[in-house]
Order: sequence, then structure tokens, then C-alpha cells
Amino acid sequence: MSTTETDKSQDQEDLGAAGSQLSTAPQEEISTPPSLGVIGWVRWFWRQLTSMRVALLLLLLLSLAAIPGSLIPQTGADAGKAEDFRAAHKTLAPVYDKLGLFHVYSSVWFSAIYILLFVSLIGCIVPRTWQFVGQLRGRPPGAPKWLTRLPAYTTWRTQADPEQVREAALALLKKRRFRAHLAGDAVAAEKGYLRELGNLVFHIALIVLLVAFATGQLYKSDGTKLMVEGDGFSNALPMYDDFKSGSLFQNDDLVPFSFDLKDFKGTYELTGPNKGTPRTFEARIRYSEGAYGKGRTTTVKVNEPLKIDDAKVYLVSHGYAPVVTVRDGKGRVVYQDAVPLLPLDGNVTSNGVVKVMDGYRDAKGKKEQLGFQAFFVPTFDARSGTMLSQFPALLNPLLAVNAYHGDLGVNSGIPQSVYQLDKSHMKAFKDGKGQLLKKLLKPGDTLTLPNGAGSITFEKDIKEWAGFEIVQEPGSGWALGGALAAIFGLAASLFIQRRRVWVRAVRGADGVTVVEMAGLGRSESAKVPEELGDLAGILYDQAPGAPDPDDDASESPVVPAEGAEK
Repeated sequence: MSTTETDKSQDQEDLGAAGSQLSTAPQEEISTPPSLGVIGWVRWFWRQLTSMRVALLLLLLLSLAAIPGSLIPQTGADAGKAEDFRAAHKTLAPVYDKLGLFHVYSSVWFSAIYILLFVSLIGCIVPRTWQFVGQLRGRPPGAPKWLTRLPAYTTWRTQADPEQVREAALALLKKRRFRAHLAGDAVAAEKGYLRELGNLVFHIALIVLLVAFATGQLYKSDGTKLMVEGDGFSNALPMYDDFKSGSLFQNDDLVPFSFDLKDFKGTYELTGPNKGTPRTFEARIRYSEGAYGKGRTTTVKVNEPLKIDDAKVYLVSHGYAPVVTVRDGKGRVVYQDAVPLLPLDGNVTSNGVVKVMDGYRDAKGKKEQLGFQAFFVPTFDARSGTMLSQFPALLNPLLAVNAYHGDLGVNSGIPQSVYQLDKSHMKAFKDGKGQLLKKLLKPGDTLTLPNGAGSITFEKDIKEWAGFEIVQEPGSGWALGGALAAIFGLAASLFIQRRRVWVRAVRGADGVTVVEMAGLGRSESAKVPEELGDLAGILYDQAPGAPDPDDDASESPVVPAEGAEK
């Protein structure tokens, strides 16, 4: 064996417990497969699963597994986009279906990685936590035999008694927030436990995040509702326009509340390069919690949702709902309502349909259904020559309509959109020239249908609508707390160094006290020698140096240096 290897072995033997357990991290050793039967293989598998390298590998796999969920349309998030992807990719779609790529976060393989990571983290944290608790309950280990072998070391001689030096060192180290105690002829002290605590908090926070994420995915709900000014909503499943939820969500999990949309107001930039840019969107609502809650008025703004227990009501969209009145040939009102139209551009150029499904009879008394295609611009500019809005506010509103009669197909049992018109069983009304009947209507104008079929009137009252998204995510608060705890725990584990300091004071052969100070950190760092030098300087002032027997010059403290003195 070489001299270097002998020195290293001697160093480990001399440091003993003093140089151990500066971290609760388990020692990573190359593990060979056992030959002890089933129990041996189970133990080997458990040690592999709970090792830090496997936990990091599983965390990497989980990150990679989430990528397809971001790139491929997910059925749970948007079923329409997923169906469009299937229609556009006839070859890839069956492969993606078999791999579960259209529902990544609920697939078997993603769940397996998720659960294995969860188990691995728990298997790592539990023994480390008990070990850390044991270290907190214990005392710092005593000084090793040869302090000169430690990375940071200093020594001097003093006329003070050894007991006085040790008492002064003990008081100094406690004042510097070291855990210190007398151990034989030396003072043993340790500091930086928050490093290991931060490490444990970080790993525990990861578990909290995993649990919160799983809870949010399993019990979440997300629905949308379009409401015209004056409409009401109660948080029940039939009231939603669109609704999706987690696999363990129950209808009874919906937070009981209701609200009415009293008024919607939007303001826009009037001039400059940002003309037409929204400045504020505000929905004034009156809501109540529970079945018999007291009514309260509030304003919901963009990114400022209404919060009721675990539910949040977000304002996500808006548009216009012109009020139209449809009459039959005898002048009887068969339809009168505000019709929500969907925006097509930033200036709220909108389109939609008006469906008269019941109560209408033509000039001969025959029951029929009417359909109108509507195209709306809040600000019409005749100079542009196009039916495109020039500004999102109601400055010069105009409504263009086309009229059809026949069967809307609403009684066929096949669901259809309220914003689209099925013309397969409809006939268009014609004008006197045999062309499609159409007309541009200003507020108060009326389009009269030919042959005494009736009329449609664009009323002067133009309402606005607001789109709301109601979200329930039970684990969001825990996820936020876990994320913050993980950040602070990681910062503590990176920037706080756990270190030990020993001060030995013994009387020499010539009756003069010899003081030795040494420090040891978990990793090589300039902080330990600097801190040791600062402590040595203060202690030296309380126990000044004595003349060296070979030199009458006064003694000064030796500046600590990295590397042991041989």
C-alpha cells in the first residue's frame, strides 16, 4: 500500500464519528443482485427504488412523460381538438390511442411513473427524517485525536488555564449559535442544521406537490357559461354550457352558490397607435353562497376572479347580444330575446343565428320554423366598404340578416350548435329579383318577409354578454404551499453549510496551555477556514499567546489554512 493510501486510511480512522453524519443522505453503494430468494430480491428492489439516483431518474422520466400532454390535444382538456387531430392524422391517431397519448395524465404508464416516484420519495425521506431527529437529540461528536488532519486548523500557546480557555470557547460558540458542549479536554460544536432541514423540507414539499397535483386532477371541475346582462346562474351541472371534470369528481362536490349578471362594461383606447385596445373589462354581479345566503354585489375583472370556497369564477370573454323581435304575418310576436353573437376579431365583428322553433305559422296557417343568419358590427364605417367593425365599442351598430324557413332539425334528436344554422331542410326567402333576401338593419329597423310571412326587427336595446369560467381545484392551495416550501428548502440546502468546530486546551509539558482549534465542513469551502479564523481571533483576545520557548517574541495566532499540518 502506498504512503498516500496509508494516510487516507489513517485520516478516516482518526476522524471517526467526528467526521461522519454531516448529512443524512444515504451512502450510494454499488449494489449487486442478491442470492437470498424472494425476500432478498424484494429488499434489493426496495433499496434500488428508494435510492437518490432512482428518484432523480423517475423525476426526469415524469418531466419527459409530460411533454406529449403539452404537444398533443388532450381529450379531457379539449375533446374537439382531439377529434380534429384524429381526423387529420389517420395513421398516427390509432397509434396514439393505443399509447394513451390523448389522455396522458390518466394513462397507465404516466400513473406508474407518478406512483413509483411518490413511493421512492417517501422511502428516501422517512429514514433520513428519523436520522436527522436523532442527530438533533444527540450532541456533536467529540474531538478527533489529531486535529491537525482537519482541513482548517490553528494553534497557539497561552498562559491561561485550560479550564478558562474551554469555558471561554464554550461561551463564544454558543453566542455564535453553535450547539456546543464540553467533551473531555475539548469543546465540540456544530452549526448549520438548517441545511439538512431544508433538504428534508424540499423532498417533503415534492410529495405535497405530487399529492396536490393528483388531487387536483382527480377532483377538479372546469365549466363555462355565457350570460347576457340580466341572466342568472346557479352552480349546478345543467346550467353549464360546457363542463369537464376529474375521474373522481361527483356532482355533489360542486360548491353551492349562484349569481346574476347585472351589468358588463368595457372601455377601450380611443386614439393613438393602440386605438381599440381594451383598457378594462368589468362584470358587475350579485351573488349568494349556499341556498339561502345573503346577496352581495361585487365586480369581477380579468385576472381578478370571484372566490367562493374552492371555486373561482373567472371573466374570460365578452360580446354583444342584439335584441330582436320576430312577428308572424298577423303581427303576433313569436320570438323576442337578446341573441348572443360570437366575436370574430378584436373589434368584435360578430355572427350567430336566430332560431324560431315554436309558435310560428306562415301566411297560410301552416306551422313552420324560421332561421336567421345574423352578422353584427358595433361600429360600421360606410367608407370602408366592408362589413367589418372599425372599433369594439357601440358607436354605429349595424345588423345584417338573411332569412330562411322550413325545418331547423332541432327535433331530430341530433345535438346542434346554437350558433350555427342547419340549412339542409331550410329554404331561403327571396326578394323581388329572386335573390337571397338580406338587409342591413340599424337599431329600430325592420326586415319584412315576403308573401306575408312576417318580419324581424332589430330593437334599439343592445345588450352585452360575458363569458365566465368556473373552476374548482381542491389542491391548488396545497400546491402553492408545497412550491414555496420547496423553493425555501432548496435555498437552505444550497446556501447553508453544516460544519463542526473543536477547541482543545491542554497543559503542555512546560506548564503552558496549548490551544488547538479545527473546523470541518460537509464539503470543501472557504467559509469554514474564514469562520474558524474569526473565532480564533476572538478567543485569542481572551487567552493571549505566550512566548515560545525557543523565541522570546510574543506569540500571535496562526492563521487557519486549508489542508492539514503534517
